[in-house]
Amino acid sequence: MSTTSRDWKLLTFILFMFIRTHADLPGSWELLVPDAGIASMHTAVTHTNTVILLDRTNIGPSRKLLPPHRCRHDPNDPVLKVDCYAHSALLDLTTNSIRPLMILTDTWCSSGQFLPDGTLLSTGGDLDGFTKIRKFTPCTESTPNSASSLCDWQELEDIQLSQGRWYATNQILPDGSIIIIGGRASPSVEFYPPRKTGAVNFPFLNEVEDNQMDNLYPYVHLLPNGHLFIFANNKAVMYDYNSHSIVKNYPVLEGGPRSYPSAGSSAMLALAGDYSSATVVVCGGAKYGAYLHRTTDSPANGSCGRIEATGPDPVWEMEDMPFARIMGDMVVLPTGDVVIINGAQAGTQGFELASNPCLNPVLYRPDQPVGLRFMTLNPGVVPRMYHSTANLLPDGRILIAGSNPHYFYNFKRAFPTELRIESFSPEYLSADKANLRPVFVELPEKVAYGAAFDAVVTVELPVVGVVEVNMASAPFATHSFSQGQRLVKLSVTSAIPEGPGRYRIGCVAPPDGRVAPPGYYMVFAVNQGVPSIAQWVHLAS
Repeated sequence: MSTTSRDWKLLTFILFMFIRTHADLPGSWELLVPDAGIASMHTAVTHTNTVILLDRTNIGPSRKLLPPHRCRHDPNDPVLKVDCYAHSALLDLTTNSIRPLMILTDTWCSSGQFLPDGTLLSTGGDLDGFTKIRKFTPCTESTPNSASSLCDWQELEDIQLSQGRWYATNQILPDGSIIIIGGRASPSVEFYPPRKTGAVNFPFLNEVEDNQMDNLYPYVHLLPNGHLFIFANNKAVMYDYNSHSIVKNYPVLEGGPRSYPSAGSSAMLALAGDYSSATVVVCGGAKYGAYLHRTTDSPANGSCGRIEATGPDPVWEMEDMPFARIMGDMVVLPTGDVVIINGAQAGTQGFELASNPCLNPVLYRPDQPVGLRFMTLNPGVVPRMYHSTANLLPDGRILIAGSNPHYFYNFKRAFPTELRIESFSPEYLSADKANLRPVFVELPEKVAYGAAFDAVVTVELPVVGVVEVNMASAPFATHSFSQGQRLVKLSVTSAIPEGPGRYRIGCVAPPDGRVAPPGYYMVFAVNQGVPSIAQWVHLAS
């Protein structure tokens, strides 16, 4: 049944009244870009304060043209043999301007991760992108609308994946290399740069696969002991990627499948203290059978499981979210709290397989006891369904992009292709907290592992208690999981006054790459729960 103009007006009125009723809920929304031209299936924030937006190439016309004479010629493309439309773009956070980028091979349901030098690695995809590896090396966007050859996609010609990777997951390792895990019909792992072993069989992915393929886009977290926590369907293991052995089997997480296509989401909580402990949270998911039977109204899963992955006898601690949710994105904030945002309350991942959008973000506060951890936040008005993303920005906001539950761009069906880019500001950015917000005036651009360094901040009101200095990675967000997401709370001294409103904080960098792999991090000073604007710091040996 088609949706009429009258239906949309009624829906808009209902949403307006709902938001008006809930206007006192924490957080605020802002429209940043009314029309980005492409729907971002994959999104990543670079250390030059730009954002890479990436869709698939075989989707037909986007709403953003490439520069003249830069068309993609592909006789095997099922839609456009000569494609002059952009399927990737660069958002400049300073100006909110969009510059089209040239992507040659199909990145549909691909994976990605930043290398230690800040280059984004993109791996796999569909069709001609199945075994492809691509790179994007960021540069300063001094002229955002120019077609700079320094800041565009590079397709690697001399290296490709050992196996095709479609719906795989990437994770940076302590030595700065990348492990690429799984993918449809690829129950194996491999590495970039390539290792002599090539692809290595990973039987766990076969063991957890069911008849609706709930082993795709596995949730992968690098633990501070150097092993990987890998979760797929409803099971998890601790994996030694050097010996290719299972170190530990975790208990089953009850409640049904949680990874793609029955996608909930997952995050590793902030690492702190002596960095010996790591806790993982997995929330939401679809009911088993929703994807298999293509049911759009099957209620989503509302439970979360939390486990101390490094503990001697780990068990899942269960609790319920305020809303059942699939396709939610979990964004770790500079404070260590987690925002769960985007998604739907019924159906499953897949084209046009979900309904009842979940417009309310929720805040997960890990330090609170069970039953008090969740807070409902101010709802948005734009449904963010299949193929939507969420990324932490250096100023503490969350960038919201994408949503296209249709095979091609479609602006007439229910939940149309979404080209708007928004930001969500957590309560810590409210005007009444501005006088608590620190401002960096001194911070090194590069730090070595285990090194002591000083951070100097200014704050309008006198500092009370400890000012945290926390390092946040820049992950690759796609399909309800942020690959490589990480927050590390540094060991710090008390803030020492150096004059009116000025404070010096002694910090110690992470001890090694197991705690924080090498690369660029957003470094935030956090005063009484209010973060500064981050400065990018390069962590290296």
